[in-house]
Amino acid sequence: MSLYDIDLVTIDGKRQKMDVYRGKTLLIVNVASECGFTPQYAGLQALYDKFKDQGFVVLGFPCNQFGHQEPKGEAEIEHFCSRNYGVTFPMFAKIDVNGGNAHPLYQYLKAEKPGIFGTEAIKWNFTKFLVGSDGTVLERYAPSDKPEAIEADLAARL
Repeated sequence: MSLYDIDLVTIDGKRQKMDVYRGKTLLIVNVASECGFTPQYAGLQALYDKFKDQGFVVLGFPCNQFGHQEPKGEAEIEHFCSRNYGVTFPMFAKIDVNGGNAHPLYQYLKAEKPGIFGTEAIKWNFTKFLVGSDGTVLERYAPSDKPEAIEADLAARL
């Protein structure tokens, strides 16, 4: 299975395949609206605004597995992100990123780019994966890595 074969559900309930992002450089992020890292939405949106015309897309995947920091439903999440951070990048239905119900996308990302000491588990909200335009998982960033700190890596790959 390739990255582009994975099925997704958008935040408004539409089915789509990752294939719609073929040829794009991606930053895939598990997000939450009640987390200490939630202000990173602003930085993610700024990266998207700056580089979207160069084939870059941020993909946000709400997750409630870390401290129950994403208790809202999809409509509430979408409204929160739009109202508070002006988010216009694609957002998706809430998923699990760890455990037996981990979404296939995150199973793929974790296997391709394990974390420190080879651990695959996502440690917290706002873990980020940089994926090249050919579908290669290039980098994995910690939740504490702010979007602004990723900008140089991203610019070098566009």
